[in-house]
Amino acid sequence: MIALLFRDLQLAFRAGGGFGLGLAFFLIVVVLVPFAVGPQSELLARIAPGVLWIGALLACLLSLDRVLALDWEDGSLDLLATAPLPLEAIVTMKSCAHWITTALPLVVISPLLGVLLHLPGAGYLWLVISLLLGTPALSVIGTFGAALTVGLKRGGLLLSLLVLPLYVPTLIFGAEVARRGAAGLAVETPLLMLAGISAASLAVLPFASAAVLRINLR
Repeated sequence: MIALLFRDLQLAFRAGGGFGLGLAFFLIVVVLVPFAVGPQSELLARIAPGVLWIGALLACLLSLDRVLALDWEDGSLDLLATAPLPLEAIVTMKSCAHWITTALPLVVISPLLGVLLHLPGAGYLWLVISLLLGTPALSVIGTFGAALTVGLKRGGLLLSLLVLPLYVPTLIFGAEVARRGAAGLAVETPLLMLAGISAASLAVLPFASAAVLRINLR
């Protein structure tokens, strides 16, 4: 299992499907926002949690089509499906590799980008906590979408259309945690909802992804 995780991490870095691409996209989105809405500090501070969460969501979406595509193209996905490891565990490791290479760097850099958007000081901790709790759901849901579209030519657009509606609850509660934290309000309710979404995704979607892959590989 650990060897499979390291293999996927190496593929992500070598193929350019992880760390650099998502991080650069996240940075570009956040930097462009002040140019679009103006330099008003109060306005930027008010929209900062939502902008940072939308940027993180789109950055995670950007590399989803490569989660399973590389293994499909070189035939290793068939070998993995017939390996002694459960397919559910293989899918979970791929989701974990996507989170490490794409979402984790976004979590690390988000406080720095919050400075650009004049995020209130009380919001930095809650922004990081919300991203740490919510981005695993983005990776797991995205892997499920990648399993649905694996093997399809030009399946990237279809993948986005399938996954984006499933991302909406995570976006709503994640941004709400950061917004309430920045305003000094109670965050317990959206925080528990966000944690519940991630926990449910991790518990259910690897089995759904494995079932879809078995159908596609027949």
